[in-house]
Amino acid sequence: MASSLLSYETLVHALAGAMGSVVGMTAFYPLDTLRSRIQVEDSMKLCGTPIEILIKLANEEGIESLYRGLCPVLQSLSVSNFVYFYTFHALRRASATSNSALRDLMFGMLAGSVNVLVTSPLWVVNTRMKMEKNSYSNLFEGLFDVFNKEGVKGLWSGTVPSLLLVSNPAIQFMVYEALKRKLTSRGQFDTYTAFFVGAIAKAIATTVTYPLQLVQSRLRAGTSLRPLVASIKSKPLMMFRGLEAKLLQTVLTAALMFLIYEKVVRMVLTIMRIKLKH
Repeated sequence: MASSLLSYETLVHALAGAMGSVVGMTAFYPLDTLRSRIQVEDSMKLCGTPIEILIKLANEEGIESLYRGLCPVLQSLSVSNFVYFYTFHALRRASATSNSALRDLMFGMLAGSVNVLVTSPLWVVNTRMKMEKNSYSNLFEGLFDVFNKEGVKGLWSGTVPSLLLVSNPAIQFMVYEALKRKLTSRGQFDTYTAFFVGAIAKAIATTVTYPLQLVQSRLRAGTSLRPLVASIKSKPLMMFRGLEAKLLQTVLTAALMFLIYEKVVRMVLTIMRIKLKH
């Protein structure tokens, strides 16, 4: 068990996952900003297609508003994915049972729970930094301010739906690994195929868990759930408000992340094997 937790291969997976997530998020960050604002704000200017809203925000608030909070998001995302990938692959290496979709789902839930408990405060501050009412200069200032004003409870606000949402990456990894095993057995899986497999896996996971993500975003932003609950009574589909923007952002980001992840893992492990031979 200890050798699994401290193995170089587990560390490679964790670093590759963190690197892939940073590249993916940087490429499609304006879509993530759009997703956050649609989920949290009740504003008429956030009506229309994702592209129309992005153009409207850029014209009214400046292009820089689309990249508000990018640095702390990348810091948090790299930590979050490092923790998730490290825990997931450590559990897989420690397990004596053969690979299966059910096992990957279980390990994904465990890895997600560890990740949520460790990194929730980072995402609370990130969500608030994307809103116009907050202007923290950096992640640490935001953490300190939330702690001073709201205490530990504020830093971990939204943790309950976040723990329920560990099903999102768990479902994503279960689908990804299942498709990867199937395609690998046929000799049809490569790093570019990973892009499309990652997109399919994330699309399924996001659609299934979206209502929880909407509640999570509002709790993290410190926004009341009452307007949302009132709207749902007459318009149940409001629970999927912003799904189009969320799918566009997460599917593209996840697809690029898995492409980078597979490339880095293969490259590093190949170099390590060559060095071991010599």
